[in-house]
Amino acid sequence: MNILYDEHLDGVLPRVDKRQLLSALEVELPDLTVLSRSEDLRPYECDGLSAYRTMPLLVLLPERVEQVQSILRICHRLQVPVVARGSGTGLSGGALPLEQGVLLVMSRFNRILEINAQGRYARVQPGVRNLAISQAAAPLNLYYAPDPSSQIACSIGGNVAENAGGVHCLKYGLTVHNLLQVEILTVEGEKLTLGAESLDCPGFDLLALFTGSEGMLGVVTEVTVKLLPKPQVAKVLLAAFDSVEKAGAAVGSIIAAGIIPGGLEMMDNLAIRAAEDFIHAGYPVDAAAILLCELDGVESDVHDDCARVRQILIEAGATEVRLAQDEAERVRFWAGRKNAFPAVGRLSPDYYCMDGTIPRRALPGVLNSIAELSREYELRVANVFHAGDGNMHPLILFDANRPGELERAEQLGGRILELCVSVGGSITGEHGVGREKINQMCAQFNAEELTAFHAIKAAFDPAGLLNPGKNIPTLHRCAEFGAMHVHHGQLPFPELERF
Repeated sequence: MNILYDEHLDGVLPRVDKRQLLSALEVELPDLTVLSRSEDLRPYECDGLSAYRTMPLLVLLPERVEQVQSILRICHRLQVPVVARGSGTGLSGGALPLEQGVLLVMSRFNRILEINAQGRYARVQPGVRNLAISQAAAPLNLYYAPDPSSQIACSIGGNVAENAGGVHCLKYGLTVHNLLQVEILTVEGEKLTLGAESLDCPGFDLLALFTGSEGMLGVVTEVTVKLLPKPQVAKVLLAAFDSVEKAGAAVGSIIAAGIIPGGLEMMDNLAIRAAEDFIHAGYPVDAAAILLCELDGVESDVHDDCARVRQILIEAGATEVRLAQDEAERVRFWAGRKNAFPAVGRLSPDYYCMDGTIPRRALPGVLNSIAELSREYELRVANVFHAGDGNMHPLILFDANRPGELERAEQLGGRILELCVSVGGSITGEHGVGREKINQMCAQFNAEELTAFHAIKAAFDPAGLLNPGKNIPTLHRCAEFGAMHVHHGQLPFPELERF
């Protein structure tokens, strides 16, 4: 079983004097909501990665930026670790609290501050839900493009922290491509503005550096996102295949033809059946795999692209190609995909959602390898992923009540991520590293690269108080992990002292 907490943190982070901390908060912030009783803390002991739970020392729920500033200053003075949390929908353990730290919950910062049609941007607080931005901009015929499957619940601050994507990120990009500016507070409570309302700003691109930093460099207090005009028309093709290899190869053929769909998603048979039973989207349940390909833009272009894609799919071996006949059917097709995770949850008491990225050319081979690993570990795997950009979401089904199954699921997940790295991919596409994948960071990066990551962290947070134990492993940890696993008994970094 992976060690989610870095065991070396215990020797770095001091134990917190809870009474002293509560006293300081009461004196400086008498109107702050503070949760300290175990029954009040329990709902915050996990995020979307619910297999792992830790009770925080305190939960703080500020409502004003000035309160957040004071909290950070107090915690910095008393050397108290701080974990920021949005809606808690994250799937890599990025918002898991620390027993000796405070959980800073930003969910009350939920106001949309400005929708600017002329500038095509929205200024929002970090607790605003992703979908709420598009809903607010809809009367102006605008929308916010990144659309994670959890968009009905996830917060924009968390999207920034994890660089979230979604089914339309192939054409419209991840969160980082749809941001103009963020306002943050450093660990000392200092206000910083990264980016600008213009398309570019002078100096280093700190906005890109901060996006995806998982709460390790600062706390988001305001976000300015780009808004796009709604496409004139959007059409969805559903293609069924009798093998996942053919479906995977079709993805590459579509992109090679110079067509960039608004969304290009793939599901295997296990995911198809689960989604159809749950949503009744009209999926062909006997197919080994399906592709959903959405084409959007002006009507004439979409019409021509639909014809081209249909021909490509047939030539790739599709047994059936259907075009959504109206908007209601288009919505149903996407509803099945967006509800695939909860649908699969109906098949098993527990599931473990992975998030690796691979080159599109490697799709068929990787899917075959995942099937082999599934048989080796005797655990079913449902594959649901953003096929267009190679972002895979294998869902490992297990029962935590059966001894050893959670550990097997973790081991299988680690093997899948290492498989992604071996074919030139990455251990994460949009869920982040958090605590879940911290060991696999050792498989992807070498000592020099990890040292650079630690240097960036130290520049923003010298004492290491913001979300410690996440995202970046210690070199000592990688030496131990590599010796045990990746490097077959050889230390991955023999030149390093074991500190």
